[in-house]
Amino acid sequence: MTEVILHIYDVTNSGSDKTNSTVVQINKIFKDRIGLGGIFHSAIQVYGEDEWSFGFCEQGSGVFSCPSGKNPMYTYRESMVLGRTNCSIFKVNQILRELSREWPGSSYDLLSKNCNHFCDEFCDRLGVQKLPGWVNRFANAGDAAIEIAENTALRFRQAKTEIVSASKVAYRFLAGVTSGSGGGNDFPGNSNRGSPRFQTAWFKNLITSAKPSSGSGIETQDGNVLQQRHPQISQDMDRPLRQNSGDSEQLL
Repeated sequence: MTEVILHIYDVTNSGSDKTNSTVVQINKIFKDRIGLGGIFHSAIQVYGEDEWSFGFCEQGSGVFSCPSGKNPMYTYRESMVLGRTNCSIFKVNQILRELSREWPGSSYDLLSKNCNHFCDEFCDRLGVQKLPGWVNRFANAGDAAIEIAENTALRFRQAKTEIVSASKVAYRFLAGVTSGSGGGNDFPGNSNRGSPRFQTAWFKNLITSAKPSSGSGIETQDGNVLQQRHPQISQDMDRPLRQNSGDSEQLL
C-alpha cells in the first residue's frame, strides 16, 4: 500500500499579473474565509516523486506529469493525503495508460472535464476518496447553470413547436378545411347548425369580429327552417314585426 497525495494550486496562468492576483484573492476569500471554494488546479501523486494531471492540447493525450508541487504554470497552494491505495505500481501504470487514452487533450472543458475531474476519476480507480468538494465547486456550479439554461431553452423550443402546431390546426378549422363536407352545405337553404361548415363560419366570425354578429344570415336560415316546419307560426310571428318595425328599431 502507498499514499495517494493531492496537490492543489491557485490557477495563475493567465499571462496577466493583475488577473493572477485577482484569482489568488478570490481563492483566499471564498476558500480560506468562507470555505466555499475557488479556482484551483489539482494533481495526484502516487508511487514516486511525480504528480499526474490533465490539461488541454490540440493533439494527443491531455494526461501529463511533472515533479510534485512544482508545476511551473500555477502557484502552489497546499497538499493533502486522500488515503492509501492497494494498487501495485504495475496496476497504477496500467490505470495511467488507460486514462491517457480516454482523456485526449482536445476534450478538455473548463466546466465539465478539467484537471479536477481527471483527479476524481484517477482517485476512484485507485480506490481512495475523491477530491474535497470545495476544490471543484465553482466549475460544478457553472456546469449546472449551463445545463439548466440549455434545458430551459429546449423547453422553450418545444413549447414553440407545440404552439405552431396548434395554430395550424386552428387555422385549418377556421378555414373550414374539414373532411367529409359536401358541396350542398354551401347553400343557406340547406344549412345545418350541427354541420362542421356552419360551426366553422360562426366561430371564424366570432374570432375575427370580436363582437356578436348581426345574425341576419342565421335568422334567415332559422326562418327558413321554421317556415318549412310551421308555416302558420312563422306567418304570425312576421305580422307584428312588420307592423311595429319602427318600435322594434327604437328598442334595439
